[in-house]
Amino acid sequence: MEIDPRTADRLPFHEIDEGQQPYAGATEPAHDVHLRHLQRVPLFSGFNEDELRRIAELSRIREAAAGAVITQIGDAGDSFFIIIDGMAAVCTPVGAGSRLQPGDCFGEMSLVDGEPRSATIVATTDLRVLVVDRANFWRLLDETPELMRRILTILSRRVRGLEQTLRAVLQGPNPT
Repeated sequence: MEIDPRTADRLPFHEIDEGQQPYAGATEPAHDVHLRHLQRVPLFSGFNEDELRRIAELSRIREAAAGAVITQIGDAGDSFFIIIDGMAAVCTPVGAGSRLQPGDCFGEMSLVDGEPRSATIVATTDLRVLVVDRANFWRLLDETPELMRRILTILSRRVRGLEQTLRAVLQGPNPT
């Protein structure tokens, strides 16, 4: 989420501090909790512990309450998000899109092409996300080529999905 320093204290989206335990009663060090979250994310399946530790070093975990706007269409994008816990809804200029769930990611398009956000993402439940900012995003992709391949696959699937939607809209309703 792009944080305007003038309104940062009003955002419903907050970061879990290094020493803070994300769950009441947790006794595990925060960095181990961070690593455990990464191990559950399908995008990182097959990554070894060293790769996961590097991802943990280059990212942070943030939380948002249900109803919080995580990204807004047209805003500048300087972060990439991976859902750890919770659900979110996608809204694009053509209407409501898919539901995002743990393991899904968003925000990579603006980081890749430098263009404004193409979708609004709203937390539909309390949400925990892994956030990677622009500088760390490129470093992370350089250091973990497998992650780059996976993100390219996700982007390709999104383009194909949009093409299918466009074809369906252009063909109109099927007469019966």
